Amino acid sequence: MLQWTMADVMIAVMPFHGHVAPLVAVAEAFLAAGHRVRVYTGAAHADRFTAIGARVVTWASAPDFDEHDLPATFPALRGKKGPRQMLTNVEQLFVRTGAGQATDLTRAYAEQPWDVIVADGLSIGAHFASELTATPWVTVSIVPLTIPSRDLPPPILGLQPAKGLAGRLRDRALRGMTRMVSSGIQRAYAEERTRAGLPLDDLALEQAFMSPQLVCASGVAELEYPRSDLATQVVFVGELTRPRANDAALPSWWPDVESCRDPILHVTQGTLNVDPHDLIEPSFTALGRQRVLLIASTGRSDVAELPFTAPPNARVAGFIPYDSLLPRLDVMITNGGWGGVLAALAQGIPLIVAGGDLDKPEIAARVAWAGAGVNLRTGRPRPRAILDAWRRVTSDGSYRANAQRLAKSLSAHDGPREVVDHTMALLARA
Repeated sequence: MLQWTMADVMIAVMPFHGHVAPLVAVAEAFLAAGHRVRVYTGAAHADRFTAIGARVVTWASAPDFDEHDLPATFPALRGKKGPRQMLTNVEQLFVRTGAGQATDLTRAYAEQPWDVIVADGLSIGAHFASELTATPWVTVSIVPLTIPSRDLPPPILGLQPAKGLAGRLRDRALRGMTRMVSSGIQRAYAEERTRAGLPLDDLALEQAFMSPQLVCASGVAELEYPRSDLATQVVFVGELTRPRANDAALPSWWPDVESCRDPILHVTQGTLNVDPHDLIEPSFTALGRQRVLLIASTGRSDVAELPFTAPPNARVAGFIPYDSLLPRLDVMITNGGWGGVLAALAQGIPLIVAGGDLDKPEIAARVAWAGAGVNLRTGRPRPRAILDAWRRVTSDGSYRANAQRLAKSLSAHDGPREVVDHTMALLARA
């Protein structure tokens, strides 16, 4: 069997901050193992990869975009939220850019062939490029698995599996309904395959995003619903981005955190759809008079202020280094970004999750299913719902106990290194 001492690796990353961070860690692990690494991503994120020694190929035929102003490039997204936004997002950003991505990637392959393409789980262009170049393809799933199952409801609705015959019938009906609702996206996938010069296939869209050879799923099995038909190429690798010491400056008010004797809560809306009125404002209203210290991050390094008055017990910054913040937290209130959720659970921190769109409702449902937090079932919760959730999480010790159970499981993994090891094993088999 061939042993790979040095491989040429192409890493394809959708140009979003939440996608870039975990794939930076994966790229670092490949470089540390002595492999050659190129990265295909948007120009706004190129410096993140060149800083670690990777070569960057930027989106060209595929329309590069600003993740903070998506309608400027994809006008169909203007004014949409919730399920409509999710469906339009998937079609416009992730499917209809596929042929353009494939053009960019195959051009890079012609200049210098790669041995394997390693892609984030929403890079359909990596799928196309793998077919066009007849090279192995590895998916790194940076969100919970979206592979459909006969045992589960559709993976986009944020529903836990139903029980009993009636529940199974419900889930079957929902799977059929989802196929109907997403038929337009399925047509877009077929059209992009044609544009890329590929024959049509019979894959459902959820399957088309996942490599049939190897899927490295971030997270742990304890956060995945039980299913009898889990694909054999799926391996769980834990966290991909663990908080670590860096040179990011702590905010000027950090001494307030160090001297605080009250519970400390972190409120975050992630880095996409960062309207502070959705989650930060109702959290301030709910908890502004409680004996807690509220720490809010806006999700924008250039925006450290809010368009409303913060209560006296709140502090605000654009970003806050998690290696300094997380060990001090009692509870995290989050929009449900998978990276932030895993970072909190790895520290045994229980969660209050307001998952409103995209993959966030699914993440919120899984956190609640695992008993590690409360699912608010909306991205724009009322203050009373946040207050009630905080009281539940702090008065019922099972939430923290379950978060600590998941922390133990996550600590057994070294995600980036495991992605490298599994990829090299795939190449050896191939």
